[in-house]
Amino acid sequence: MTDSATPITMSQSAARRINEITADEPTNKMLRVSVEGGGCSGFQYKFDLVSGAEDDDLVINKDGATVLVDSMSLPFLAGSEVDFVDELIGAMFQIKNPNATASCGCGTSFTI
Repeated sequence: MTDSATPITMSQSAARRINEITADEPTNKMLRVSVEGGGCSGFQYKFDLVSGAEDDDLVINKDGATVLVDSMSLPFLAGSEVDFVDELIGAMFQIKNPNATASCGCGTSFTI
């Protein structure tokens, strides 16, 4: 898949943070975002650094940073934005997901 007209976007701050954390990584230069069952709200987001894309991944590129989303997670993330926030409670990747009807206080799990 290509990154043209993707249903998922990446913010400038997320691209900048991915580039920062992968600068010293010898092989794992891409951020994989996936959805798994579990968490306090039913589903949870998972973030991993990986070295390459799978055949069925959606690939999102911005300013030299790459986010990968597998085909199973894609329906849960359609229309979302991958963001990076740095707040008083901590710095973290965050998914702004219009499909989530509820989410936990930490923002890592959600309900559809």
